[in-house]
Amino acid sequence: MSDNFTKEEKKSFIFGLFSVLIFSIFFLFMAFSQYEYKHVHNNFYHLNATFRRTDGLMVGDIVRMAGVDVGRVVDASLNDHFHAVLKLEIMEGLHIPDDSSASIVSSSIMGNKYIEIEPGGSEDFLQDGQEFHYTQDAMVLQELLDRIVSIGKSKKKKSAEKGNNNE
Repeated sequence: MSDNFTKEEKKSFIFGLFSVLIFSIFFLFMAFSQYEYKHVHNNFYHLNATFRRTDGLMVGDIVRMAGVDVGRVVDASLNDHFHAVLKLEIMEGLHIPDDSSASIVSSSIMGNKYIEIEPGGSEDFLQDGQEFHYTQDAMVLQELLDRIVSIGKSKKKKSAEKGNNNE
């Protein structure tokens, strides 16, 4: 058996090795640059929001209000009750009523998560360092699917029971 390779095999091997190297460098670059945090605006203030679960939401993710980017998540920590406390950077000059809510939502079924602020109707506004009183946790796709399946099973069971009662 010969260990010699043809010229075409050598070219293919070098091309494959070069391709793997390029893709590896590309993925490493993307992994390290993805979470580089940049300020949204030069002037900002901070608000806090406490959630039971933040599945998939990360530091650096967007804060939106009416679909417009108004800030970013700049810090995440756990409180004494093991709830996630997120520190949000909000653009200066944006006055958020103190009865507003913060929800963790997805841009699509498998999309990135972000915080959506729903403004309240109060004439008093949240100040730097204050916290949202109303929050809604992230919905986990698996839980949503489990709920849909259980509703379907419940309806199927009820219709089967009605069918048995009619006989």
